[in-house]
Amino acid sequence: MRPTPVLATLTGRDRPGVTAAFFAALAAHDVDVRDVEQGVIRERLTLSVLVDLRGDSAALRKSIARAAEALGMACEIVVADDADRAGSALFAGLNGSRSHVVVLGHPLRSGAVGHIAQLIADTGGNIETVSQLSTAPVSALELVVRTPDDGGALQAALVEAAPHAGVGLAVEHVRLRRSAKRLVAVGLGLLVEAPDPLERLAEHHGLAAQSAALAARAAAGELSRSEALRAHAGLLAGLPADHLDAIRDRARPVPGAQRFVSTLRRLGYQVGAVTTGVGAVALPVLGGLGVDLIAGNELEIVDDVLTGALVGEIVDDRTTVDALARYADQQAVPRSQTVAIGDGRHDRGLLSSAGLAVAVTARPDVPFFDDVLFVLGITGDERS
Repeated sequence: MRPTPVLATLTGRDRPGVTAAFFAALAAHDVDVRDVEQGVIRERLTLSVLVDLRGDSAALRKSIARAAEALGMACEIVVADDADRAGSALFAGLNGSRSHVVVLGHPLRSGAVGHIAQLIADTGGNIETVSQLSTAPVSALELVVRTPDDGGALQAALVEAAPHAGVGLAVEHVRLRRSAKRLVAVGLGLLVEAPDPLERLAEHHGLAAQSAALAARAAAGELSRSEALRAHAGLLAGLPADHLDAIRDRARPVPGAQRFVSTLRRLGYQVGAVTTGVGAVALPVLGGLGVDLIAGNELEIVDDVLTGALVGEIVDDRTTVDALARYADQQAVPRSQTVAIGDGRHDRGLLSSAGLAVAVTARPDVPFFDDVLFVLGITGDERS
């Protein structure tokens, strides 16, 4: 006999033994459990169980109703036979995939949560569960979201939205949830404070106006990132390479970066930095932090003079994906065990390629390093 799907939902005041009593009522019948969801908010419980029943649905209704009455709770029972054609999708197999989305705030404002929830809906996602992970030192919600595809569109949209919503976001496919993370790639600007070398060198060359014009054209979409980089480098042809030293001297680690990197390395993580800009000016600082995997653009130097060219392939939003893949290959780490951390504005390519993407709000008043360690499950007493 073909089984009949039945959805039973119990609501009321929570107390020990409710779940056990409810499943004892189900156990008196020939049922297979297909799906379970339970949540408690301020001692109010909602428990939903979807089962396949072989037998009399009326008898199951009576058993559940008696159990609910004994518990002093309300129940709702929907049998597939009762559902109209429009409602039958309730019992159909679900397609697509699930992603875990962690939303972090200091504090976490309702408007920001609403903005993220609307964005999930706009990308075709459906929030299945929401749970509070913590209220201190950071407010954090975890959402389980079902999407009609592999979750890539959701991840890209949330990463881009994070800085506008003023929250931190971590997105991970459910099937990767239990993968140990071993390689962390961080957007360079989150680790090192340094002047933009292209802009500063252009100033040294008396070409600040031309540099600003290129930046404006790139911001307006008239130039791609790679075209703007090549044009900026071209402005610098003939400039003595030692002008880079003055910019290196002004580079500083972001407050908290040393503790962050030290904690990760002590716990066995490999840590890399990625930038779509020029990375050479940050090399001494990164070395001091203990970051030994670095990807960025390099200005060509011949006879101690900048030639106006870049060395090798340009690192841009597209090729940061390749940079992370190279890191992973060098360290023999599967892509599922990689973490990318960026600000959502400049690191979209990097964030789109990792097993776990963490988009942070990089502001002086927001301790995002602690947020990232929280997402990775690293507790206070494990931090360097």
